[in-house]
Amino acid sequence: MATLGDIGVSAVINIVTAFAFLLAFALLRIQPINDRVYFPKWYLTGARASPRHSANLVANFVNLNFNTYLTFLNWMPQTLRMKEPQIIDHAGLDSAAFLRIYILGLKIFGPTAIVAFLVLIPVNASGGMLFFLSRDLVISDIDKLSISNVQPKSPKFFAHIFMMYLFTFWACYMLYKEYDVVASMRLNFLALKSRRAEQFTVLVRNVPHVPGHSVSDTVKCFFKKNHSTHYLCHQTVYNANKYARAVRKRQRLQNKLDYNQLKLERHPYTRPTRKTGLLGLWGEKLDSIEHYQQKIKELDEKLTVEHQKILKDPKRIMSAAFVSFNSRWGAAVCAQTQQSKNPILWLTDWAPEPRDVYWKNLSIPFISLSIRKLVISLAVFALVFFYIIPIAFVQSLANLEGLERVVPFLRPILEWSFIKSFLQGFLPGLALKVFLWLLPGILMTMSKIEGHVAFSVLERSTAAKYYFFMLVNVFLGSIVAGTAIQQLHSFLHQSPTQIPRTIGVSIPMKATFFITYIMVDGWAGMAGEILRLKPLIMFHLKNTLMVKTERDRLKAMNPKSIDFPEAIPSLQLYFLMGAVYAVVTPILLPFILIFFAFAYFVYRHQVINVYNQRYESSAAFWPHVHHRIIASLLISQLLLLGLLSTKKAANSTPLLVVLPILTVTFHKFCKSRFEPAFRKYPLEEAVEKDTQDEVSEAVNDMKAYLCEAYLHPVLRSIEEFELFELGVDNNRAHIPSQVATELEPVSGSGSGSGSGSGSGSGSHSPREEHKVAPKRQDLEVVVEQHDKT
Repeated sequence: MATLGDIGVSAVINIVTAFAFLLAFALLRIQPINDRVYFPKWYLTGARASPRHSANLVANFVNLNFNTYLTFLNWMPQTLRMKEPQIIDHAGLDSAAFLRIYILGLKIFGPTAIVAFLVLIPVNASGGMLFFLSRDLVISDIDKLSISNVQPKSPKFFAHIFMMYLFTFWACYMLYKEYDVVASMRLNFLALKSRRAEQFTVLVRNVPHVPGHSVSDTVKCFFKKNHSTHYLCHQTVYNANKYARAVRKRQRLQNKLDYNQLKLERHPYTRPTRKTGLLGLWGEKLDSIEHYQQKIKELDEKLTVEHQKILKDPKRIMSAAFVSFNSRWGAAVCAQTQQSKNPILWLTDWAPEPRDVYWKNLSIPFISLSIRKLVISLAVFALVFFYIIPIAFVQSLANLEGLERVVPFLRPILEWSFIKSFLQGFLPGLALKVFLWLLPGILMTMSKIEGHVAFSVLERSTAAKYYFFMLVNVFLGSIVAGTAIQQLHSFLHQSPTQIPRTIGVSIPMKATFFITYIMVDGWAGMAGEILRLKPLIMFHLKNTLMVKTERDRLKAMNPKSIDFPEAIPSLQLYFLMGAVYAVVTPILLPFILIFFAFAYFVYRHQVINVYNQRYESSAAFWPHVHHRIIASLLISQLLLLGLLSTKKAANSTPLLVVLPILTVTFHKFCKSRFEPAFRKYPLEEAVEKDTQDEVSEAVNDMKAYLCEAYLHPVLRSIEEFELFELGVDNNRAHIPSQVATELEPVSGSGSGSGSGSGSGSGSHSPREEHKVAPKRQDLEVVVEQHDKT
């Protein structure tokens, strides 16, 4: 069992690691050579230009303005300067809502920690229970501050029950307030959106086969008959997966051609050549430009044939279509009602925004989706069970004293004080983090196999699986496996009637393991997030070895999105730990509060400067966040109920039975009150928006834009397909208005020794959802300018 000294060693290691990471980040971010790693979002919006244009060669790599080294920590206050409405304009509502989860954690656990330290710590410390059990059980000083230290049948348990009621009521109050705020933000965000294709479009699946009619004709006839007033057009779904692979191959060839043409421009008297053998190392020597031009020509001919096959071959046309309407009201009615007497035909739902569509899964036959979901459910269950083995091993590291009793031959090695402190205070959390690092990719693959058709839904499905894994293996598995090994000796040498009592006492003793995990994952891990060591190394490796054109550099710089499938479940694990241990072992709460504050600060910086969300779901994930925090409250109440039952607290335990019932009632109320705002679009709101558009925005050729908005990106052009794969919104989903939009010029500047500045392409009117670049006053929040030296 880790002692206070072991926790201290872990704290020192993690604090030093976090400080080193933050110092490295503060210095690396001001170097011109790293500018694209730490400010990629501003490059993608066109608001920042590379500072590497100095006549001084060294200044293109190293910041020679020594004044900036004196203020290298100024990024901290700048991160907090951008207000929430500006963050929504700059990064979207998804990013802003994600940041609010951390604020919610501070609001819930901040007051709880104060009350718990004033009330429960003195109650627990004065119990004296573990003094009499120290010869039988492995305990630490931290355990003496937990509920385990309270004597059985003690009236002091009323304090713990009172604290659980107080914590639950406070948490529910904050959840209600936050749900209300986020629901209002979502409705306001949707109301302020300009005309977007997804507001007028419905995804129709399982279109029935009609003999003698194509899918397109069937869709057209059905909607002209049943939605004659509002039906506008439709786009059938093609299986273009094979064609997409060929287009990606053409992109690679085009990139090599561009590179060789650039070489020829630099050295006009020497034409680039290559050999025909493997990797160009041997074989006949050819002119590189002519070689790649011929390859592209041959591939273009194949692409033309394949393109015609896609459009004409009935087997390439799926039984699905994107149907567009001339009003939001018409789309809302279609998306939210049953279309056919047969409930499994003509299935409708709101279409994702075009860049959110996961096109590969649209080619999956609808009939196979139920089978896929069943198979993946069984696979997830097997995966969770399989991972219990490494989790149990990790827990054995967390308690070396208990392990020594089972395998005494390891005792001479484990007796060294430094090794003992390192293994107990640092290694368990690190090993668990490594195991969990492999998991999200596996779960995302499973979600794709299930057949979801939107990236946002894929990520929410993956997050649900990941949370289930974290709950069973990381939390419950850590308690059960750790207790079994930890108390093995005691179990074998006591009467069976004493085993439940031993388990009840041992549950709070796992707080030491979770404290080490919080410090590794929440402190050092967050510092590693802002340092971006892996993206930094990969960018420079790609820039040195693979980047040949500006297109390559854009791909190498691609910052991707916030990793919702991993970040949100990991965050919810902290809510679970806080809820369970707020009453059982309150000493854990300060560690969680430090994590919430530090993580909020880090992710705020990343949202402003780094991450580029590939889609906007308007905070559609918030109901899942709310549900899992409610689940954490229920788990904490049930665990406390079980723990008190082992303490023979017959007089106080029944008082706790009512609390889960009240919590479930509160959950049902919130579900009925707020969740419809995240699932449906009110017809009243749709009519109001349509009326506003009729007055203020006469639409120019709306039908043409809606029909093209949901054409597979690979069927448009190579350039647009590249933008789609990078997650860059090219504004194709915006429906243009006859009202002219005035562009406001924006200038951006680089960070580093150079003073290079570039001009963004401007921003649309305030009603536009996706701005090409934020206004000048917003840029000043995060974009610094350094003078030449």
